[in-house]
Formats: sequence, structure tokens, C-alpha cells
Amino acid sequence: MVGALACSDADDGAGDRDPLAVRGERVYLNVCVACHHGDPAEVGSVGPAIAGSSRELLEAKVVRGEYPPGYTPKRETAAMPPQAYLADQIDALEAYLAEAAETDATP
Repeated sequence: MVGALACSDADDGAGDRDPLAVRGERVYLNVCVACHHGDPAEVGSVGPAIAGSSRELLEAKVVRGEYPPGYTPKRETAAMPPQAYLADQIDALEAYLAEAAETDATP
């Protein structure tokens, strides 16, 4: 008996997940895990836990390398350089990090 494996571009294993969050996860796993934990709710080797980070924080820190006005950093380092090339991915990162925060809060 010969079996066949069907593959489709329509199903990338994301299931019912928000496509924006799926894209954000890809960005996170390709860029952010170098310093942050594979699980954004956990503390990384260099970076803090970032699940649930606001768009304002992500845009300021990722794109410009600064903190938004009035924000108190979790760590007193300046290790993270600006990564302006990710400016068009901030919405996706926010969606993924929001999803990660919800998943972490689920019992």
C-alpha cells in the first residue's frame, strides 16, 4: 500500500490563531530569542520577559532604542540596540506578545 502526504499552503499549522500573531511569532523566534526567552513570558538570557508589552513600548524600544516617557525599565541596561528594520512588524509583535500573555495567564 502506498500512502500520500497532502500539503497545502493554506494550512501553516496556525489553526484558528490570528494571522498577525502568527507573523509576530515568526519575527520573535527569528530575531528576539537571541536575547529574550523562547517563551516571552519568561526571563531571557539577556532580556526581560516581554509578554503583553504595549505597542508604545515596542515601537519606542525596538525601533528607536529608547523607552516611552514615564516607563520604568525592568533592567537598567542599554544592551538592546535599535532595530529600525522591524518598524513594519510592530503590530505583529504586539499581537503575538498579547497572545503569549493570555496563554501564560490561562490556568
